[in-house]
Amino acid sequence: MSYGGDYDGYPPRSGPRQPPRGPRRPQHTQMMPLPGQERPYGDQRRAEPPHRQGPPPRQEPPQRPMGGPPRRRRRWGFGRILLTLLTVIVLLIAGVWIYLEVSINRIDAIHDYAGRPAAASGTNWLIVGSDSREGLSAEDEERLATGDVAAAGGGTRTDTIMVAHIPDNGTPPTLLSLPRDSEVKVPGHGTSKINSAFSIGGPKLLTETVEGATGLRMDHYAEIGFGGFAKIVDAIGGVNMCIDKEMDDPMTGVRIPPGCQDLDGPQALGFVRMRHATATPRSDLDRAANQRKFIGALVSEMASPGTFLNPFDLFPLLGAAPDALTMDSGDHVHNLVGLAWAMRGISSGGVVTTTVPVTSASAEKWDKTKSKQLFDALRGDTPIPDSAIFH
Repeated sequence: MSYGGDYDGYPPRSGPRQPPRGPRRPQHTQMMPLPGQERPYGDQRRAEPPHRQGPPPRQEPPQRPMGGPPRRRRRWGFGRILLTLLTVIVLLIAGVWIYLEVSINRIDAIHDYAGRPAAASGTNWLIVGSDSREGLSAEDEERLATGDVAAAGGGTRTDTIMVAHIPDNGTPPTLLSLPRDSEVKVPGHGTSKINSAFSIGGPKLLTETVEGATGLRMDHYAEIGFGGFAKIVDAIGGVNMCIDKEMDDPMTGVRIPPGCQDLDGPQALGFVRMRHATATPRSDLDRAANQRKFIGALVSEMASPGTFLNPFDLFPLLGAAPDALTMDSGDHVHNLVGLAWAMRGISSGGVVTTTVPVTSASAEKWDKTKSKQLFDALRGDTPIPDSAIFH
């Protein structure tokens, strides 16, 4: 039975007749090229629609081949090296500063009391060299020729008493020696030698005695003993001194030949204590002059770049200083640095060095007129009259 039109296996549709379809195209079949032939016009396969494609392949970061050249490290520039060095130096200084601050011995040497002199111009240090043998063995005492404690009268006395005045203006600093045999009023003990105040009442009574005798208010206190003095000198490799004539002390057996030389600890201690030699005819006055001379050379040596930049001198010095030095409980390292900086000009003449004017070689009595001129000048930070300077 014929339904008309092309029979495609389906019943005829109702409605308007559709135009006839064109000839059916044969489905595309992939033709494999023959051996030795290439596919004409490339691959004729149709690309799949985008919605049928899978996700794009993941791209891995390029890997450096094994054994390839290493990455170049960033070089340190000059500025970075300089900054690192400065940081190390600052940390080193801070560490040394803290070490000294907590290690130096301290004692209550300065106190308030009725009638104490008022504060005046400048800053005053009381510097004491005691004959303390504390911590010294019998061998040390023999090596340093410290002498017999019983023969010296027992107790602890002061071979050195000085006042260092640091002015507030352009006036030169002053290092003033107070002869140890000076007869002064010792509070609560009448009139006696000034160094007896130390053996009676220690640093506190000595400070009060010096303030009463001079009219100068002490702001700081520093004390060093026999052993500590010698250790500091040895720590910096000795101190160079020029000796005019042979110094031979029959009391201690210390002999120092003439000429410029480096004095070690025992020799330096003998030099600053010597007063019975032919080279010291004025006894205590010559000893005080030698003490000021040696302090000038010692401070110059300690403050020199050769000491601070040489670890073989610097570290022994830092190790010896805390045990050798005693300061007032209110003093700090920056106060000590200020003192050393002010006294560095002793050897070059930038510091006035003098002894309290006395009336005789025994140095027991002070010249009242000249000593008053001296103390008035220090209180007012004015130049000391030449007539009041006593060498």
